[in-house]
Amino acid sequence: MDQSNRYADLSLKEEDLIAGGKHLLTAYKLKTAPGYGFLEVAAHIAAESSTGTNVEVSTTDDFTRGVDCMVYEIDETAFEDGFGLFKAAYPIELFDINITDGQYMVSQMHSLILGNNQGMGDHVGLRLMDFMVPEAMLKKFDGPNVGIKDLWKILGRPEVDGGYIAGTIIKPKLGLRPEPFAKAAYQFWLGGDFIKNDEPQGNQTFCPMKEVIPKVVDAMDRAQQETGEAKLFSANITADCYKEMIARGNYILDEFDKIGARDHVAFLVDGFVTGVHGVTTCRREFPDTFLHYHRAGHGAVTSYKSPMGMDPLCFMKLSRLMGASGIHTGTMGYGKMEGHGDERVLAYMLERDECMGHYFNQKWHGMKPTVAIISGGMNALRLPGFFENLGHGNVINTCGGGAYGHIDSPAAGAKSLSQAYDCWKSGTDPIEYAKTHNEFARAFDSFPGDADAVYGEDWREKIGSHK
Repeated sequence: MDQSNRYADLSLKEEDLIAGGKHLLTAYKLKTAPGYGFLEVAAHIAAESSTGTNVEVSTTDDFTRGVDCMVYEIDETAFEDGFGLFKAAYPIELFDINITDGQYMVSQMHSLILGNNQGMGDHVGLRLMDFMVPEAMLKKFDGPNVGIKDLWKILGRPEVDGGYIAGTIIKPKLGLRPEPFAKAAYQFWLGGDFIKNDEPQGNQTFCPMKEVIPKVVDAMDRAQQETGEAKLFSANITADCYKEMIARGNYILDEFDKIGARDHVAFLVDGFVTGVHGVTTCRREFPDTFLHYHRAGHGAVTSYKSPMGMDPLCFMKLSRLMGASGIHTGTMGYGKMEGHGDERVLAYMLERDECMGHYFNQKWHGMKPTVAIISGGMNALRLPGFFENLGHGNVINTCGGGAYGHIDSPAAGAKSLSQAYDCWKSGTDPIEYAKTHNEFARAFDSFPGDADAVYGEDWREKIGSHK
């Protein structure tokens, strides 16, 4: 059934919809199945994700028609791979609010703009490319409560442009018992700032949480006393049940409180696998704790190889609305994960109060920022180029192999990361910088394949011997 007469109005102007402030706007990449018209399918998607169904029903009234989602723009040849683009406007009345506090929820919003429409038979590809939330809705999402400026404050840095936070991931991600785990943390903290559990680490039988966490607390205490510097730990509290998440969170905070380091803790939540429920549970139950959003599994819906799902930019916007303090954004083509240099817009959308996305300019109206967490195959040699591409270093970077793979020690690996930031910020050529900074120089020896690829195979002669 062609529903374009009801669910499409190409005379609508985007600037008028934005000025009116009563619609959430979306942009989709669409490829229709053979035998279907582009506008017909776009209108069917708008119907399916708002007030429509496959047949005329007797329960529809005039008010219902007034909250129809409307296709307002199409471009059937927008992409070279046979996909077209359409934009649709969702009246804000469609979106669910909590009965407890009147706040909007991301889960129901997600189910409308990217729910059943993914499985419809009249298309072979549908990908949400961008969306814009109007001010009337934006101010009723939780948003972040704790951010990178709070971590900078703990580290004794300025709360504006406090700079790079050198972090790591305990490696190997699985297989360490409590004592080796805590030892690995201590060794890194002698040179670095921030440690996170990897996403599968939690409460394995060989490394029970109630045995390993007290040892990590002791390791932090010793490292802080030895270095005279504050340290940070991101603990994984991901669980199927909110009660388990809360129990883990309370236990961890109580343990770190024994050394007066309650605020030195972040909570890692696997936000893709637990869903909005897991993230919001952490955001609301622990509002004063940095919420570290790990997106393990996101590639199932955000990979550029997929014709379905959503663009990574949409994932970033959703995370900020939920209240993530920080989220993994990938390495923007500088590490091992899928990505490219133009993905710096992912960080900009998280950290800025206004940012132009792929199709919409999103104003955040004072909502606190979310910091980009850079992780995935990075080391000191890759960082100067990353910072140059991004244009700043106000990020958290977690290098597992980049720290524990350093030829000298995890502490030296940590120092090499901070030196890489200093190298970029000072505008010094990395080869020249390495001549006077041993830990950074030894990163060349530690990762010779990267050194050859990034700086050329003659780096050995240029840098000389460092031990």
